[in-house]
Amino acid sequence: MDRLNGPPRLMIVSDLDFTMVDHEDPENLSLLRFNALWEAYYRHDSLLVYSTGRSPTIYKQLRNEKPLLTPDITIMSVGTEIAYGEPMVPDYDWEQHLNLNWDRDIITQETAKFPQLIPQACFFTLHLFIFARKNANLAFVSSSAEDRAQTRISGTEQRPHKVSFFLEKPNSLEVIKALSESLEKAKLDVKIIYSHGTALDVLPKGADKGQALAYLQRKFKANGRVPLSSLVCGDSGNDAELFTVPDVYGVMVGNAQEELLQWCAENARNNPNIIHSTERCASGIIQAIGKFSIGPNVSPRDIKDWGKCRVNVLSPGYEVVKFYLLYERWRCAEVEKSDQILQNLKSSFYPLGTFVHPSGIEQPMSKCKDMMERLYGDKQGKQYCIWLDRVSTSQIGSDAWLVKFDKWESTGMICLIFTVYNPTSFSL
Repeated sequence: MDRLNGPPRLMIVSDLDFTMVDHEDPENLSLLRFNALWEAYYRHDSLLVYSTGRSPTIYKQLRNEKPLLTPDITIMSVGTEIAYGEPMVPDYDWEQHLNLNWDRDIITQETAKFPQLIPQACFFTLHLFIFARKNANLAFVSSSAEDRAQTRISGTEQRPHKVSFFLEKPNSLEVIKALSESLEKAKLDVKIIYSHGTALDVLPKGADKGQALAYLQRKFKANGRVPLSSLVCGDSGNDAELFTVPDVYGVMVGNAQEELLQWCAENARNNPNIIHSTERCASGIIQAIGKFSIGPNVSPRDIKDWGKCRVNVLSPGYEVVKFYLLYERWRCAEVEKSDQILQNLKSSFYPLGTFVHPSGIEQPMSKCKDMMERLYGDKQGKQYCIWLDRVSTSQIGSDAWLVKFDKWESTGMICLIFTVYNPTSFSL
């Protein structure tokens, strides 16, 4: 948050699995569309917040598997953990707040009385279970009581302020009612969240994704940095509380679960600031940005002919994103090998500009362009893509900019090559 000089223009708060990340999109096309949009138009003056049910361990695993941008804030474990920036600095004040009337040992004892509750070992197992239920008639086999006890101890998804289980939908209403009564008799101040028709979480009463966001808003207000617009995005029951936060726009992505749609019908039917998009996952988020007119919503990845495109943006970040998209298409032979395309690439930068590698090696722009000409079509037929992360700019002269960013390359999403470039001269 400290990187911004004033209130964020836009804050996007998004769930990850099946909202920002589409696990049924092996090429990650919708996520890459969002990445280009964010880095081109929003990174310099807006905040990106992930709000996920995943624990820190499994969240980091997803970052290694998918082309996810680096968020400014990460809300994890269904709103019970908050961390800031790339180093993921914990918010200890939030953790202290959740300790009130929370006794994890008693909750563990009470939930053990319900054989229908199968402790979650890890988030991967949860999604394997969801896929099995969605895509095949596969039965989930319960473990023995001894196995469940061991899972409860070792599972990465069991967190200090979150106790998580599998619960099959046919038994859910009866079990949730009985469990609520049991925990109430034990004088515990907790809440139960059921999502995806499979996952049940027991949390402190003051914790969920919505209350974590409300806490952040109070911090923004105290610092005089309330976002000008906020958009919350979700697909399942554990995202519902996000839509209760005051003064936010909301989008239920096109693939949203019935449990979230039903909640919205019962609680937010007449709220014009909450929509159900027609597109899946990250593409639905992009659609909502346009629907609410809160900023540019045409991803640079959707622009096929840059020569005919007229975008009213005067931004070095936009130009860098555009350059690397053209570079990706050039190497994949998705554009014609012509002098015009090369000229478009060259026109983005000052002719005497320099690339500076983190190692300190400098390379004239002219040399980079000559090398690029020789690379035409070398990735043709391969699942090759480039995305940029953490694009930041600063003006160092009347017509010169320092642009810093992380550049990722991937062929088939199998191997990620991480590099950082610092173009020290840039011409608009």
